[in-house]
Amino acid sequence: MSTENPFFLSKVECPLCKTINEFETIKVGSFMEGGRDTDFCPIDIKWKYPRYQSYNPLVYFTAVCDNCYYTREFNNSFKDWKKDNTFRSYRLKTIKERHLEQLSQADSVIRAMGEAINVGEYPNESAIVKLQLLVIDEMFSDHKSNLDLGRFYLRIGWLFRDLDSDVNPNQQFVKGMLTEIGNYLSVFKNSLNESTDEFSKYTRHISAHFETPDLTADVKAMMVPYKGQFSDKISDIQTSFANLQNSVDSLTTLSNEYQDQSSSGEGGSAGFGNGGSFVDFLATQKKLNPNIVTDEREALKKSVQFYKEAFASGREITPGNQQIQASYLIAELSRRVGDHESAREYFNSTIKHGQEFIYQNRNDRSRIALARKILELAIEQGKENMAVIKAGA
Repeated sequence: MSTENPFFLSKVECPLCKTINEFETIKVGSFMEGGRDTDFCPIDIKWKYPRYQSYNPLVYFTAVCDNCYYTREFNNSFKDWKKDNTFRSYRLKTIKERHLEQLSQADSVIRAMGEAINVGEYPNESAIVKLQLLVIDEMFSDHKSNLDLGRFYLRIGWLFRDLDSDVNPNQQFVKGMLTEIGNYLSVFKNSLNESTDEFSKYTRHISAHFETPDLTADVKAMMVPYKGQFSDKISDIQTSFANLQNSVDSLTTLSNEYQDQSSSGEGGSAGFGNGGSFVDFLATQKKLNPNIVTDEREALKKSVQFYKEAFASGREITPGNQQIQASYLIAELSRRVGDHESAREYFNSTIKHGQEFIYQNRNDRSRIALARKILELAIEQGKENMAVIKAGA
């Protein structure tokens, strides 16, 4: 069972230091989402393997080099970076120089954050740290993607929202493992009951065999010596089944006691890294790098900033569904951080362009499906935003 997990490993050479790293990729079907929040944050995530239930899948969104802490979004583009001529020609040199120069400094934010990553003990905090390293490396580029930075900060915001300091990930991991173990024990108990029932059927048939009437004397004489032998073996097996059932019952009791004990004293530690709280750790790094954020609101404000820059440039966001979605996210995130006037502007823009796009493509249902969903969200959230504006008037 120890080999069963929701991941497979991919080897990728670091573009900066040439270290060969192995990164975990989540297997398709390893978790399911129960829905999405109004800013598209996945909610009610259920893992196939309960031991990972305390993990946000975004833990595996990024790839961080173990040696130099260079960080990229872990996608096919990164896996095949050697074939990416645009990255190698226009981004790699500058990012490498600036990253390694920053890494060499005594107060290196990259080193401090890279060394703080501990997925086993702090999975979701580590995911936030990894994404902030991703932001730092993207900002090093002379050709940074405002759209990507908006996406990265949005996911940081999601992780802060999901972060629960009252839950100890290690205890959750153990509880999840015990749930899996309990499932296997239940399967075994069911198999044992089925085997017992099948053996009972066998004993009834063998007993009936030796009691078959109207047999000739010579056949009965041949059967008599074997009847006792079969009876003895059957008795031995029945005794073994009874002993095994008693042992399984004791094992079940022990398992339940252990699971109850593992749940006692539940609660996460406030410490992170070398001792301070996670927020304190981030606040210290923020003094050295203003791109670091320390909570959900800061992350969403940064996300709005970069989505707006991407939206205004006209180069990074294509017309149609992507433009409508970006406009909606600017509106919804603005609403969430309290900038209701900007939210109203972008909600109205989303509704206007969404209606136009749907009408222009009314004969292509597949193309307008996303636009319809976003339009419905924009109308709904726009009403909530207007209610807040009117209440404050």
